[in-house]
Amino acid sequence: MSVSVPNAVLSVSGIGKTYAQPVLTGIDLTLMRGEVLALTGENGAGKSTLSKIIGGLVTPTTGQMQFQGQDYRPGSRAQAEALGIRMVMQELNLLPTLSVAENLFLDNLPSKGGWISRKQLRKAAIEAMAHVGLDAIDPDTLVGELGIGHQQMVEIARNLIGDCHVLILDEPTAMLTAREVEMLFEQITRLQARGVSIIYISHRLEELARVAQRIAVLRDGNLVCVEPMANYNSEQLVTLMVGRELGEHIDMGARKIGAPVLTVNGLNRADKVRDVSFQVRAGEIFGISGLIGAGRTELLRLIFGADIADSGAIALGSPAQVVSIRSPVDAVGHGIALITEDRKGEGLLLTQSIGANVALGNMPGISSAGLVDNDRANALAQRQIDAMRIRSSGPAQLVSELSGGNQQKVVIGRWLERDCSVLLFDEPTRGIDVGAKFDIYNLLGELTRQGKALVVVSSDLRELMLICDRIGVLSAGRLIDTFDRDSWTQDELLAAAFAGYQKRDAQLFEAAPRDLP
Repeated sequence: MSVSVPNAVLSVSGIGKTYAQPVLTGIDLTLMRGEVLALTGENGAGKSTLSKIIGGLVTPTTGQMQFQGQDYRPGSRAQAEALGIRMVMQELNLLPTLSVAENLFLDNLPSKGGWISRKQLRKAAIEAMAHVGLDAIDPDTLVGELGIGHQQMVEIARNLIGDCHVLILDEPTAMLTAREVEMLFEQITRLQARGVSIIYISHRLEELARVAQRIAVLRDGNLVCVEPMANYNSEQLVTLMVGRELGEHIDMGARKIGAPVLTVNGLNRADKVRDVSFQVRAGEIFGISGLIGAGRTELLRLIFGADIADSGAIALGSPAQVVSIRSPVDAVGHGIALITEDRKGEGLLLTQSIGANVALGNMPGISSAGLVDNDRANALAQRQIDAMRIRSSGPAQLVSELSGGNQQKVVIGRWLERDCSVLLFDEPTRGIDVGAKFDIYNLLGELTRQGKALVVVSSDLRELMLICDRIGVLSAGRLIDTFDRDSWTQDELLAAAFAGYQKRDAQLFEAAPRDLP
């Protein structure tokens, strides 16, 4: 029988969940009115499972819950939402072909005489959007026309309509700009003032320190800490999450950096990428830094043939031989791989197994006469599961059931089977925990020891400084400067990131007509 905790909005007692193996064991936790409770831990620690149990998406194997002093056993997400428990998941629950207003009120469209009242719908949408700082967006705009950050804010606005007592935010800032993050934090402050309780799931420990009063840390399905946030610094939290100290240094192992493998010469595409040239050598990690919108992803897409350059050339090998890359098929044929930043939208088939996903890029090795040999496919997948320490029940497990870090390993594992000489990584550790990040770093080191040439785009400057041999800084589409390891400083890298915009703004100012007195 669950025990009521005074002043607790929500309490869980002895909550456990078992699939093929236990993923949560004996969780006891309370959430107080108007507080922000940070929930963190490694990928696979059980954070998403616990939040889905609270949000009505998953039924616990053991334990009880209470909400506002009453037994709480939601049979669905809709039942939880009807009680005022809402959840904003990493996978947005929006329809891109409908307007913002229609998405906000899809379950309760205002109508008159059987017809949707567009006037009432627009008015209600404007009011809902104002709550999350989206006043400047026309509610008739199709959701698919919005950037991912604004879509995230629309999803949050949708969940705040009606009575909201508990709001679960799962990695809410993973795809937001700095300005949008500040808007989200302002909204969290307003919600607290209204008495809304928030469970804030994130790996970004500096964010948790800003917004949370208490922190709960999960490790391997067990709750290892529930304490005031002020009691811990980032290093102590990391140790709790992974069970060991990671430090701020990583040994990439003995490597031999050889001749250039990839040469990019004068690459241009509209105003996104402007006359970019660089080389990457065998056994080297070349990082690309820059602000959001600097052209980093666009540059990788040009190299991979996902977009076509207006001008410029790509050459491979030493001596460099210019190659024609007009599509990703051309790039793969020349030994170039791209690990995209959107692993769920562009890198994986979420409804398929690990085996099917790894096999997807390796059909010639596992098929004969047009038929897939399942034994060979599973053996191939098991090889990557073992080599990359993918936490799973085996090749048959669905990718959608894996944590973010393990999903990323599946994407990388598919490419490793192709033995590409150039690997392009776009935000390889976005949305994964600290322990999984270091697994990825160690993998990158192993690839360089095999003589691969790696290009890594990351928004985390400290990450690039930790793993890269050189860092090129893009600003307003231009490669402003390239820094060698041990010669860069964080201030110099940041100054370079802003330099292109300052130069562009100065040129625009000079070119603009001015009224003379």
